[in-house]
Amino acid sequence: MKHLLFIMLCFGVFFNTTTAQDSTSVKVDTVKTIAKKTKVTGVVLNAKDNSPLVNVNIVNLNQVKGTVTNEAGEFSITAKVNDTLFFSYLGFQTINVPVTNDWIKFGNVTISMTEKGIALEEVVVEEIQLTGYLEIDAKKAPIYSKRRYSISGLEKGYEAGDEEPGAVTKVLGSIFNPADFLYNTFSKKGKSLKKLREIKKADEVRNILQSKYDRETLMNLLQMDKVSIDEILRNCQYSKKFIEEASDLQILDAISECYEEYKVLKKEDKKK
Repeated sequence: MKHLLFIMLCFGVFFNTTTAQDSTSVKVDTVKTIAKKTKVTGVVLNAKDNSPLVNVNIVNLNQVKGTVTNEAGEFSITAKVNDTLFFSYLGFQTINVPVTNDWIKFGNVTISMTEKGIALEEVVVEEIQLTGYLEIDAKKAPIYSKRRYSISGLEKGYEAGDEEPGAVTKVLGSIFNPADFLYNTFSKKGKSLKKLREIKKADEVRNILQSKYDRETLMNLLQMDKVSIDEILRNCQYSKKFIEEASDLQILDAISECYEEYKVLKKEDKKK
């Protein structure tokens, strides 16, 4: 009798252990299944009339991936749980949407974007009369002050226009410690700027930034406000004209160039 009770007790323990293991295995498999799903899909609609929005810019701020919606307002983008997707579209309020377990598990979601009132300024298109003589026509071509030019053999780039930072400022900056402004600018923003190289390599994101001038996408990617971005550019000797009129992509490249100089100076300083 005792032997029978002992056998039944052992069988009960074995059964409970097996059941617990099976339950744990199911949970682990579910988590693994969710983790393996690296794409999220959805459709973006106009909140006013539920019409699809075409070419909405979507950026995964965590993984630095980008995409746009198709003609039906649909999109698919690489993402995982707790990533944040940034949606932007001309004339509409930008929104940040977190990626949840339910989104990945159950699939397609609908994102509604709300229009914002924007008073468009009058655009004046000036005609340039060409003479057929290359030298004369070249002199008539407008110089865009938001462009920055590099000359082979020279360390610094230069901007066109009358508002390019004065040479006196640069000379004074060289007389005093030339690394001071870089250290002061980047030392407290290291975490935000570590993404720079990653962003520069992401072609989809670069294409999105090329058409942007409002800094919203860039601010969300770098997790920095506009004041901090402008401060970096001023300290890196970019003109007010460039800061105000350059595209988000030009601003990204400008910050990246200056940050690379900072890292070189930092390495040289450690060697001393």
